[in-house]
Amino acid sequence: MSARVRASVRPGSRGPGGAKRALPRVLCIVGPTSSGKTLLGIRLAKEFGGEIINADARQVFQAFDIGTGKPMGGKRTAKGSRKMYLFEGIPHYLMDFLEPTETMTVAEWQEKALAAVKGITARKKLPIVVGGTGLYIQALVDNYTIPQVPPQPEFRKAMETKSLQDIVKLLLRVDPDAKDKVDLKNPRRVLRALEVATFTGKPFTQQKIAAKPVIDPFMIAIKRERDELRERINLAVDAYIEAGWLDEIRTVRKMGIPWDAPAMTSIGYRELGAYLRGECKIDEAIRKTKEATWQYAKRQLTWFKRDQRIQWVKDEDEAEELVKAWMSGKGRKKTS
Repeated sequence: MSARVRASVRPGSRGPGGAKRALPRVLCIVGPTSSGKTLLGIRLAKEFGGEIINADARQVFQAFDIGTGKPMGGKRTAKGSRKMYLFEGIPHYLMDFLEPTETMTVAEWQEKALAAVKGITARKKLPIVVGGTGLYIQALVDNYTIPQVPPQPEFRKAMETKSLQDIVKLLLRVDPDAKDKVDLKNPRRVLRALEVATFTGKPFTQQKIAAKPVIDPFMIAIKRERDELRERINLAVDAYIEAGWLDEIRTVRKMGIPWDAPAMTSIGYRELGAYLRGECKIDEAIRKTKEATWQYAKRQLTWFKRDQRIQWVKDEDEAEELVKAWMSGKGRKKTS
């Protein structure tokens, strides 16, 4: 039996009549920005007959390509009813599909990702989730029950006049546990947690409840020393600038995308936007972009290091060997 077929026949829960029904086996490639997730995902997808599900909250947006780190040279296409971002023959789902002015909740991503997992498994392919948005990954792996609270425009408009520090204080007043479970340096996460708590009447951290697993995950990440990771981030930002990041921002502005659109709040777009508006010099904008990216990477590292299930590898070769072992049923278990 091939590795591709084995990916969809692992014993799991029991279906009608007592017959065993498999939980879909899902490879999750996680870790901080610039650690090498994208290239590793493509390599493993080619090696093991996989299709990729994007778990990066910024790569979901259309027209925002360079600064979000999408695989360059891919294109939006469709095969029948399946819409995808195709790169080097590898389908990427939940990538490059959302309008820059729209938002997507974790619950919405979770629902779409699970549907993609089921479709990929049905085609006898290996679902490979790739991304650094920790809450997306955890929602899928631990099958969180997340409140379906849509964005509240009037509430968000009222919060626009408040500083991040003020919104954090409001959140901690109604949800003290958010101090350890919400990224308090991420304005979107803080606002969303406060929004959910306000409109449900319950603390946000008490509403993320893990349910019975719906997938059988294997999680890996490439370990980079901090100095190496920071240098990779700096090189990536320089490469994005060279590839035309500033022109991309000018283009989306000509398309009518406002500066306060959800996609425009992405790291780098807001810093470089300040330069394009004449608020700072280009060198300062680039420096701030690199620093903001590094601070984000550190928060990602803190998030992922808490999860003892993740296998940290030194390079792509070690990752491939681990995945081979996992596919053959000989993968090692992570101990806490």
